Amino acid sequence: MFQDIEIKAFIVLTALVTLGPFNIEECKMPKGYLVANIRVTDQERFQQFSGMAGPAIKKYGGKVLARGPVADRLEGDVSGIVMMIEFETKEAANTFYHSEEYQAAKAIREECSDTDLMIAEGVED
Repeated sequence: MFQDIEIKAFIVLTALVTLGPFNIEECKMPKGYLVANIRVTDQERFQQFSGMAGPAIKKYGGKVLARGPVADRLEGDVSGIVMMIEFETKEAANTFYHSEEYQAAKAIREECSDTDLMIAEGVED
């Protein structure tokens, strides 16, 4: 048993020496952002959607960065509620979107609103 551990440790150390200095920050993936503009047509049903979507957002590691109808609209004529949710990666945002929990909430949202929704990858400096 100890011999296996020693061999694995030797392999890891050899790789580290061969590859040179390793910076864990360089391995971080860019964040993922879900951006939506929602035009609510049935406020009561939309509250039901919100009650389902909120826990799903939290479960999949999402953090709401912006929400509300009070966006300063400088160009275009789109109205509605603006949402911006940050996830650790674009893949995490997609996992949330395609999750069973969110798809159930989405089915209700589709009954009570018209939505533009996209997932974008963040830019790392």
